[in-house]
Parts: sequence; structure tokens; C-alpha cells
Amino acid sequence: MNLTTSTDGNISGKVQCPGDKSISQRVLILGAFMNQDMVINGFLHGEDPLSTMNALNQIGAGIKVDEDDRVLLCKRNQSFHDSDDEINLGNSGTGLRLMLGLASGMGLKASFVGDESLSSRPMERVINPLAEMGANIVSSEGKLPISISPSTINMQYSYELPIASAQVKSCILLAGLAAGIEVEIIEPIQTRDHTERMLKNFGANIETTSLDGKNVIKLTSNNNLDAKNYTVVGDISSAAFLMVAALITNSPGLEITNVGMNPSRAGVLKVLQKMGANIEVKNQRLESGEPCADLIVKKSKLKGVELSGKIIPNIIDEIPIISVAAAFADGETIIRDAAELRVKESDRLKAVSEGFSSLGIKHKNFEDGMIIQGAPNTLILEQSLSIESNDDHRIAMSFLIAGLKCSKPITVRDCENIFTSFPNFIELISSVGYELEK
Repeated sequence: MNLTTSTDGNISGKVQCPGDKSISQRVLILGAFMNQDMVINGFLHGEDPLSTMNALNQIGAGIKVDEDDRVLLCKRNQSFHDSDDEINLGNSGTGLRLMLGLASGMGLKASFVGDESLSSRPMERVINPLAEMGANIVSSEGKLPISISPSTINMQYSYELPIASAQVKSCILLAGLAAGIEVEIIEPIQTRDHTERMLKNFGANIETTSLDGKNVIKLTSNNNLDAKNYTVVGDISSAAFLMVAALITNSPGLEITNVGMNPSRAGVLKVLQKMGANIEVKNQRLESGEPCADLIVKKSKLKGVELSGKIIPNIIDEIPIISVAAAFADGETIIRDAAELRVKESDRLKAVSEGFSSLGIKHKNFEDGMIIQGAPNTLILEQSLSIESNDDHRIAMSFLIAGLKCSKPITVRDCENIFTSFPNFIELISSVGYELEK
């Protein structure tokens, strides 16, 4: 599916932020593990969370969805079981890494596969610590397909992350929880802490402390979790596309409600405000242990910034759309320490660079980031252009937003991937004044 932009977008109005993909997948896994009656509201019915749901059902979770799109988990008579059939996680890197932790901790027999994109992504960063914990794992040179044989993890485990990664951290926590052992994880930089918050929300004995500038997360071996109904807050990564759309078009005002404001995820808001964005935060509250708020994006003038160091893990998913904001800001933006982007759904630094080259946006791409020469003016194109999504949802949506500042329509190719994380993107962006043509 290709999508073509329009040149008369007028962003304004009020929309509700779609549910958070990361939280939706985590609460599915923890909810199924607890094996108690539970209702999940606000769940993101995107392809990635649904792949995780199907994977859990394949090992006996019995998760259902009612007519109101609520997710229902019911107490079942049997525990999880081995799977003789391959478990396909589609494009979901989060689902795969977390399921590997759960299955290893429970000593299950299972084989995991995924689509072409997921199959190309390196998985040693979870395979290695799981193997150290005692799991029997066989992979294809650190990539899919990956098979787990029954094994027992029964010793406490401490691991210092060589690279800050919330998925690796969560994988180890789930393995320790499922195995009933004590785990300690040391992370060099704060990463998103949805798993820790969720575990604490359900009564786990988990604490985070600071030592020599690093985070130390400890999960004890004795955890009696108590399930309760859960509401998924909105995904600030999705809200970022809407915020940038409003900012680069000088929108008279856009309100986005129910946006997750977890401090380990809200870096994109801080970055946009640093760039000069006038964004009001109101109605701040807690929902199932996660902070959220409503955001009002007001007319603003953006300027270039320098981004590196500790902020990068906090904004790693949003860097493509931040790059689009930088392209239409006044002055130079420098992004460093973002080499992690090269092993996402695509090499996102390369994909952004290729798209910018097609549009004539001045920039320089290097190993861990890029320099972007911003200009707030509309891009004058001699003809309509085609840009590759690289089968990456964040690249696809970023360049569709960039189309708002182009004098002629641009076509972004192969946009089916958008449905992995933002299934109602086309309808929602249309509701605030920007039509996309299939």
C-alpha cells in the first residue's frame, strides 16, 4: 500500500492519542503470566500487539477481545504449555524479546520466527544473558529462527547492560519472574521503565536505586502478583507525529488527549520544547501506575538544537520524526550517539538520509547520527516524488508528515507497516485536517 500526501493540510482540532504499543504488549504478557481474571482497556489493536497476543495464545493463554475492543484475560485451569508449531511474532521486536524471556524462565519448548524485517534484526543481546541464566537457546547466527529447549533457571542473576535497552532489561526481568529467581540489572542510562512500573502496580517486590550514576533494578525471588483491571495510556511516540505535524504547519492549535507522560519516554516533548515548541501540558494524572496528560500544541517557531548523550535512549524511537521537525526549523540540528537506530526495523539513519536527499534537505549522515540544515520554508519540488519506507512504520509516517511542507504531493511506498504501531493513523490524521490518498 502506497500513500500520497496532499498539499493543503491544515492541522487543528482535538484527538485522543492511541494506546501505547510497548505497554499493550507488556500488560498482555504479565497479565497472561499472572493467570487471573483481568480486563485491559485502551489496548492498541495494532499488528505488533496482536502478534504478541497470538503468540501467548499459542502457549495456552486464552486471551480474548470483546465487542468493545476490551482485552479479556480469564483464570485458566492449566499453566502454559510447549508449542509444537512455530510461534510467529511478525514484525514485533518487543514481543519477540519479551516472549523469549518468559518462555526461557518457564522452561518451555518453543521455536520463534518472524517476518523478513524481524528476521534480519540481531538478537544476541537477549540470547546471551538468557544463556548465562541457564536457558538452552539455539539461533541462526544470533537471528531468527530461534529455538528454546526445556531448561531450569534456578540461580540468582546479575547483569550489566552493555548498551541501554529497555527490551533487554524487560526480557531478563520476565525470565527471572517466571523462574522465581532474584535478578539484578544495571543499566548505564535510564531507559523506559514500563515493565518496572507494571510489576510494581501488580505487587511485585522490585526497586530501582542509583549507584555511580547508573540505575540498579532489583527483583526479588518472592513475588505474589495480584491482577487488577488495567488501562493503557496513550503512546507519546504516536503523539509525536501529530505534534510535529502541527508545529511545522504553524497550526492554530491541536489538542491531544490521554498522552503517556512516563519520564523515561517523554524526552520527545522536552526536545520539541527545547526547539521552541509551545506545548501546554494539562490535566496531569496517573493511570494504572503510568503518568499521562493532555497536550495542547500552539503556534511556534522552531530552532535547531544539539542532541546527544543521556537523552538519546529516551527519544530513540522518535528521532526520525524529530529529524523532520529539525528539517523545518531555523538553523542546524546535530544528533549524536544514536547508532542504535541502525539496527531497528530498518537502518533508520540511512532511511532518513535517503528521504532527505530525495527532498533536497541539506544534511550529513554519519555512523551515530546526522547534521541537519534546517529551513522553515516550504520545500519547492519540481515534480511529485516517491520515497521508500524501507518497510519501517516510523520512516513511513515521518515522511508522510514531511509531505505537509512540500509544494507537490509525495508518495511514500509500502506503508502497510504503519498498522504495526498506529492502526488508525490515516483516519486520525484526516480528522485533524490532513488527507492521505491510498
